[in-house]
Amino acid sequence: MAPTEPTRPTAGRRPDVLLVMTDQHRAGLTARSGYPLDTMPFTDSLAAGGTDLVRAYTPNPTCVPARTSMLTGRFPSAHRVRQNSTARHACYDADLLDVLRGAGYRLHFAGKPHIHRGPDDFDAWAGPYWHTGGPQHSEEHAAFDAWLDGLDHGPSEVATPFPVQAQLPHRIVDQALADLARHTGPEPVFTWVSFPEPHNPYQVPEPYFSLFAEEDVPDRLAGPEVAERKGGDTAWLRRLVEEKRPGYDLLWRRYAASYLGMLRLLDDELRRLVTAVRERRPDTLVLLVSDHGDYVGEYGLQRKGAGLPELLVRIPMVVHGPGVAAQTREELVSLVDVLPTLCELLGADVPAGVQGRSLAPLLAGEAVPPGEFGSIYAEVGFGGARYGPEERPPLHFDYAGTSYDELNSVTMSGGQRMVRAGDWKLVADDEGRLELYDLSEDPVELVDLSEDPARAGVLLALTRLLAAWMIRVGDELPTGAYTAKRPPHGWRWAEHGPPLPAAEHHTDRSPRRDR
Repeated sequence: MAPTEPTRPTAGRRPDVLLVMTDQHRAGLTARSGYPLDTMPFTDSLAAGGTDLVRAYTPNPTCVPARTSMLTGRFPSAHRVRQNSTARHACYDADLLDVLRGAGYRLHFAGKPHIHRGPDDFDAWAGPYWHTGGPQHSEEHAAFDAWLDGLDHGPSEVATPFPVQAQLPHRIVDQALADLARHTGPEPVFTWVSFPEPHNPYQVPEPYFSLFAEEDVPDRLAGPEVAERKGGDTAWLRRLVEEKRPGYDLLWRRYAASYLGMLRLLDDELRRLVTAVRERRPDTLVLLVSDHGDYVGEYGLQRKGAGLPELLVRIPMVVHGPGVAAQTREELVSLVDVLPTLCELLGADVPAGVQGRSLAPLLAGEAVPPGEFGSIYAEVGFGGARYGPEERPPLHFDYAGTSYDELNSVTMSGGQRMVRAGDWKLVADDEGRLELYDLSEDPVELVDLSEDPARAGVLLALTRLLAAWMIRVGDELPTGAYTAKRPPHGWRWAEHGPPLPAAEHHTDRSPRRDR
């Protein structure tokens, strides 16, 4: 049976679940999404045969806050993990692992964790893998990891001098499949495969290194001069990178070509993984997500670290398996929706304090309320007062080489919140600054319309909407004597949602993959 044609679930038995997460994987870079290069053909085939959620968002473009949100169904302002170093402080009633354990699942993990859970919380644990290495089962693995670490998180200008078998995704899939093969019992299995790629360091072996030539990489929409024009955290980060890696932007096409090659390598490993999993149990439900995006050279930046641009907050999200319709959905959804969705699909209770919305009716092809899915929210920032552009507090990574910490105390100081509705996007910060963008005309957010009198009505509507979202994500925990109302599917705005901004100034309302 082809891996893209799952069977119906076995009567009386919950299906196996395979959750695949990539790291720093920007949306919109596949042929199906309109990109001119065919980077991930297998992933595109899964999207074509399942539900392709083309407007999915991370709740926070930072690894640990985003992953904690996925596991708890709560936004960072509620689960309180706002930076990578505070996972142990996650606040929640019960998370995805608790729900699955209660539903009788065996829990398997392979790859990069960066979560508030550890090896003892799983029945099988293959890791931890980080961005420069993991468990080593041969001398070649050890040599590759040492070479990888020597890149100092920068891009390699030459093909990786080790075979695909040494790459972390290949090793992770090997271990995940070995753990599955050892389980012969009747219990359903939840397998979380967490790839460290396409996160930096940017490297890839042949044939992937030469698969996408530098000259074939599409021109970027915004170069380093735009970072200076945008100012603020974006300009500060650009200057930091230039100080640490003088002339780094001259390599942006090589970096981008390797990033695309990493996507194809991941795609091939995903094909191997899903094919084997579906051969074992054909009715396995497959979810593909990422924690956040990557600049991939836009603004003259690499990696992540400043603000809430679409480049960082939009993520790929595909669901494929039993009961999932073959369709493209343009509703605005989030990583926090994963937990309540799996709860409904598996017939489990949704834990207290969950803020996400179940996508189960949407995955089945049903109509959903525009008030509930016509907008989405995200946040970023470590809190505290904002550092000024002249300040240089210590970076929390003490690198001996030339690398830098993009999630530093300056670009992450204070806080920002965003809301998107239709093609409009509003970003607000803790000092009262507002930015308003029309993404249909300005996909990389270069023209701030917040002071445009002609957009005053849109600004007011989005400000109201952002206020409603910020109240909505206020924490319900701890529970007490009073019972919070739990609407079906967690859809709080199904009937009387906040008003969405009018879009009558857009004459072309046809769907676009790049929005």
